[in-house]
Amino acid sequence: MSRVQQVTVLGATGSIGLSTLDVIARHPDRYQVFALSGFSRLKELFALCVRHTPRFAVVPQAAIARDLQDELRAAGLRTEVLVGEEGLCQVAADPEVDAVMAAIVGAAGLRPTLAAVHAGKKILLANKEALVMSGALFMQAVRKSGSLLLPVDSEHNAIFQCMPGDFARGLGQVGVRRILLTASGGPFLHTPLSELEHVSPEQACAHPNWSMGRKISVDSASMMNKGLELIEACWLFDAKPAQVEVVIHPQSVIHSLVDYIDGSVLAQLGNPDMRTPIANALSWPQRIDSGVAPLDLFAIARLDFQAPDEQRFPCLRLARQAAEAGASAPATLNAANEVAVAAFLEGRIRYPEIASIIEEVLNREPVVAVDELDAVFSADARARELTGQWLKRHGR
Repeated sequence: MSRVQQVTVLGATGSIGLSTLDVIARHPDRYQVFALSGFSRLKELFALCVRHTPRFAVVPQAAIARDLQDELRAAGLRTEVLVGEEGLCQVAADPEVDAVMAAIVGAAGLRPTLAAVHAGKKILLANKEALVMSGALFMQAVRKSGSLLLPVDSEHNAIFQCMPGDFARGLGQVGVRRILLTASGGPFLHTPLSELEHVSPEQACAHPNWSMGRKISVDSASMMNKGLELIEACWLFDAKPAQVEVVIHPQSVIHSLVDYIDGSVLAQLGNPDMRTPIANALSWPQRIDSGVAPLDLFAIARLDFQAPDEQRFPCLRLARQAAEAGASAPATLNAANEVAVAAFLEGRIRYPEIASIIEEVLNREPVVAVDELDAVFSADARARELTGQWLKRHGR
């Protein structure tokens, strides 16, 4: 590699962002941090700027930007602080940037990620909501710009590694029968259904295998995260929802599998550490050290599998329905889930009500075509409004 690659990390203070920076720091001869963004963990963002000396940092508000800029100057750093969505789009599309880690959680990551796509960057996609909300538009933009899109979710990266190189021709054309998307089952896999009514946000965030942010941890507990990944897999690999099967695998060692028509099933295995898929995407088509310990099969000893129970995980059923409906339905699903999960984390609703709210919003909101980005954000806004009405109507 003749030149050090410049990398923008959107969502630098989250778990994916921090893992990305860990991998980058292991390879200073290959990668350099160009820009970092943070939303609420601003002390952490300052510390990351001190360590990685980026050209730019991006924060949500002007007042915060002024304070951070003063602190950085006092520390002798030349990092320039930018503000808001405009700043995010700027550092995602800057001509000097080679790769963008898209790790902002939720709908807020869509525009900056698209800015990187339109600029033809190498996209390391961890923000699944970008594809869930605007799959057709997003993939059309990728094809038009020639951007290189590489999945970072451990499941999608596993599928990517197990697919033939020409999978873009279509699954049927390359001999793939189906995609097997693995899921841990989260913290409530064996909890009696009668007890789910009383689980706390802390219990929902206590994932047995992965260290993640609070929102995505709740999504993992409800398996909405797997539902969103199902939708994402359909767009990434040009698959129909019926070609993607979810398999509960509690050990989280097999990250996903690809089933071929000749009876072969290829799987990608590894310790549950996001640095593996990050390193794979960052260095593709090469391989670099991620810092992850080798997999010890003798210590694992066994690998278990089971079908998901939709009574226990109704969010998975709702996500599959949205995938099959297409158009605006996935954006509606995602927005309703974001608001409902936030309300649960704030203690305003009970855990089972997350799925109840989403189902009501999906039933109330008609499915419409989304042939432009404004239509995507309109569906998103309408779903948030309907979810807010549910909360207000129920005194939450």
